[in-house]
Amino acid sequence: MYGYYLNFFQDYLSKIHGHEDIGVEKISEEDIRNFRLFLSHQYKNPYKGSLKRQTQNYFLVALRSFFRYLIRQKITVIAPEMIELGKARDRNIKFLPPEDLTKLFQSVETKDIIGLRDRAILEVLFSTGLRVSELVSLNRDQVNMDAGEFGVIGKGGKARVVFLSKHAKNWLTRYFASRKDPYRPLFIRYSGPRPKGDERGLTDEKLRLSARSIERLIDKYRKKAGILFRIGPHVLRHSYATDLLSHGADLRSVQEMLGHKNISTTQIYTHITNFRLREVHEKYHSGNK
Repeated sequence: MYGYYLNFFQDYLSKIHGHEDIGVEKISEEDIRNFRLFLSHQYKNPYKGSLKRQTQNYFLVALRSFFRYLIRQKITVIAPEMIELGKARDRNIKFLPPEDLTKLFQSVETKDIIGLRDRAILEVLFSTGLRVSELVSLNRDQVNMDAGEFGVIGKGGKARVVFLSKHAKNWLTRYFASRKDPYRPLFIRYSGPRPKGDERGLTDEKLRLSARSIERLIDKYRKKAGILFRIGPHVLRHSYATDLLSHGADLRSVQEMLGHKNISTTQIYTHITNFRLREVHEKYHSGNK
């Protein structure tokens, strides 16, 4: 995505400067300011229309990161701090309450290997809070079933440990027991063309389940479960964090388990922290005695 944002900015610069090549040293604060105005007032995505403030910020964050890289390479460019982000509204995040999670899990028929795989995917996503990109990159030998934990490398190369619940371990164990194949990926596909040849590494990757496939299977089961709004893998990540916080976990611990670099990112779960503040007020304030 950073590549997309930077290429988009490059195309923008090329158009406003008459399609001449602009060296990074010549990019000015005015160019950045005009780019911000273009994103907020003029540009419309052909599929989604005007960009939300948060989406506009993604472009600017990519530029900041790029300029920091250039400065480390001792190239003279404008300071990244000069690229101000727009103030984003608080995000309304989607998450599933316990009753909907139960309906989602129970909507999976587990009579065959595909059903066992799909139930294991849902359970692992909810148990670990993994991003879908992290999930699909996992191999079987990375998951320590005895300890019920394993390490992942998340966004920005940040390492963290995630944990399997009893339910997740149970369904993963059942899925593994049903697999008779030699392939390394944690989750593989069972439909579509089969790879040819003996190139094991190539075969592994061709059979690895994709992020898009997981998005489709989650959408299939949410329809079967009667959940009316669209959900994807990230809704299970939000549900994971919501579940932890609602049962007493502190924000710092949840930050670590989600792999967030900054606590401010974890603070999107204010719907839970605010609810717990009410409980604290009712329990401890003298006016409630």
